[in-house]
Amino acid sequence: MTEILAPAMFLCLVMALFAGFPVAFSLAAVAGVFGAIGVTTGHFNVTFLNNMLFRIQGTFNNDNLLALPLLIFMGMLLERTGIAEDMFVALNRLFGRLSGGLAYTTIVVGAALSAITGFVSASVVAIGLISLPVMLRAKYDPKLATGVVAAAGTLAQVIPPSLVLIILAEQLEVSLLEIYRGALLPAALLVALYLSYIFLVTRLSPERAPSTLGGDVAPQSQLVLEVIRAAGPPLGIVSAVLAAICFGIATPTEGGAIGVVAILLLGLAGRKLTGRNLRQAMDVTGILCSGIIFLLLGASFFMLVFRGLEGHLWIESLFKFLPAGQVGFIVFVNVAIFFLAFFLDFFEIAFIVLPLIAPIARQLGIDMVWFTVLLAVNLQTSFMHPPFGIALYNLRSVTPSSVPTSQIYWGAVPFLVLQILMVGLLIAVPQIVTRAPASTADPGAINIELPPPSADN
Repeated sequence: MTEILAPAMFLCLVMALFAGFPVAFSLAAVAGVFGAIGVTTGHFNVTFLNNMLFRIQGTFNNDNLLALPLLIFMGMLLERTGIAEDMFVALNRLFGRLSGGLAYTTIVVGAALSAITGFVSASVVAIGLISLPVMLRAKYDPKLATGVVAAAGTLAQVIPPSLVLIILAEQLEVSLLEIYRGALLPAALLVALYLSYIFLVTRLSPERAPSTLGGDVAPQSQLVLEVIRAAGPPLGIVSAVLAAICFGIATPTEGGAIGVVAILLLGLAGRKLTGRNLRQAMDVTGILCSGIIFLLLGASFFMLVFRGLEGHLWIESLFKFLPAGQVGFIVFVNVAIFFLAFFLDFFEIAFIVLPLIAPIARQLGIDMVWFTVLLAVNLQTSFMHPPFGIALYNLRSVTPSSVPTSQIYWGAVPFLVLQILMVGLLIAVPQIVTRAPASTADPGAINIELPPPSADN
């Protein structure tokens, strides 16, 4: 009887999620029921459940989580004030002379917007509203156009300061500063892969992404100045915030606060900030942050009860049968998460699955910063999976009805392959994240040592 409580608890949660109940409340409800069972069967007493009060207090005292509302608010301000749209228009005039120029522009603006919003759904919708109609009017292949928008939006998963990385740092108990540093190069490589794919497509089939030169005969120097005026300030703000965080000048929370103030001043200077769009940005920020907090509290309660029922021992026993030690564990986890993402969204995986496997990764001596960045890139695919990818659903909501859903799915497939390729590259070359010199590291080892987490995180 006692040995089946933890598996039964996990199974009940899965059934509740597939039944369509909200994730946060499913976590809390299942934990409440099995917490009562645990008390009555003598697994733990009521005093053990009082630890939840300390977990709640720890959640609200967490400095990393304080960065969430600031970074989300900064991204919402950028979107609502139209600064992102101005960036797209200026870059489009500069690159529109090239075949695939609009696609290049979408990726660049998507990377910038993703770095600020840090939230995939918001990025996909914003980029879709800004760039997709322009590409379709320019006679772009709908599959390529929608695929570019979805891929650009999902960059919010891995480009710091991403709220996804903040959540993963919290769930896996890893230094957020180290994760930001480790994610920079993989994010840059992923952007390069996207741009390289567009370059290849436009060389092989230029009719899929025609030039949008039109009657625009403005000199190149004038176009460059337009880009500097439109894109320079927001990109400068993002770069300054990232540099301040990565070099230890500011904590993620302080960097987010600086970014919010800078975007507010930029909106005021350009007379784009009004009471209405400020209120809209605050409303969206409040809704998103409230949902994340409820998820955190529900997941904390679930993990408390699950560990009280010795669920962590049950999970460890499942992984004892995997061959090849670290390598077998890494391959199995990444394949499992890839297929789980067909049915579960990012938050469900991050709050339920990852805390269960983190202790095993530590026991195997796996570098947790590298492991976290690897999972972030892998989980990026969860937004692009046909037919349940959230990014595809978001994109469908802003795509004209003349574009069939099947074309959105097929458009996402090449970029999904590129994301999987990036996962394989990170497994094969962990130094992309750890920056450890290849000459001093065992080529077959994954557990490369890093400095201890900073006290600020």
